[in-house]
Amino acid sequence: MAQHSILLLCFFLSTSYLLSSCQTEATAIERLVPRDLYNKIFIHKDNTACPANGFYTYESFVQATRRFPRFASVGSPATQRLEVAAFLAQISHETTGGWATAPDGPYAWGLCFKEEVSPQSNYCDSSNTQWPCFPNKTYQGRGPIQLSWNYNYGPAGRALGFDGLKNPETVSNNSVIAFQTALWFWMTPQSPKPSCHDVMIGKYRPTAADLAANRTSGFGLTTNIINGGLECGIPGDGRVNDRIGFFQRYTGLFKVATGPNLDCENQRPYA
Repeated sequence: MAQHSILLLCFFLSTSYLLSSCQTEATAIERLVPRDLYNKIFIHKDNTACPANGFYTYESFVQATRRFPRFASVGSPATQRLEVAAFLAQISHETTGGWATAPDGPYAWGLCFKEEVSPQSNYCDSSNTQWPCFPNKTYQGRGPIQLSWNYNYGPAGRALGFDGLKNPETVSNNSVIAFQTALWFWMTPQSPKPSCHDVMIGKYRPTAADLAANRTSGFGLTTNIINGGLECGIPGDGRVNDRIGFFQRYTGLFKVATGPNLDCENQRPYA
């Protein structure tokens, strides 16, 4: 009887430890970005004027981050806050519904869209045989990072467990996967580009080619990684400035300094 009681006690203690450990892991991002802060950042994401209203829930964001445990968890508390501010700023620009005189300002309207408006093509690179396009499917921007092109949908789907080439619309139909595609893009280096994650945690080490292209570490380099071919190397580009505006607002909310090199106007984009 005593032995049975001891076994039950050991089972109870081990189960309690596992539950405690899981709870600690599950609530890490919630401590960094509590629900009230998330709602303060995305004031108008559920406005009826936003096509994505009701899609980008706090629960989906938290669940998606669990697949990427290194996101916003590396380095000092300030580094962690800086990374999450940078990530949220970039996805806010990609999905913004704001305008210059918008209520609460232009940087209060992130996560307003979940699909690209009026795509100019099907975003199929037919020369990419590694990730061939599926018949009658289009690969326009979808989700928080506006994932685009078959060569991004394919590897993102493989990494996350869905067929990105055959079912690209999953990104705009499943909010958890939508957030996961944005985090996948943020966390995954695609040579010769570093990952945005490594840039924001100070792990980026420029190559000789990076130095020649003036690709200096900072928020501006994440813009170069995301859309440098269209936005970088251009003085005063409005899209770049919009990204910076979101970042400055969010770093204020996270009470962390932005750091240097916010734009990429003097950087050459990646080939």
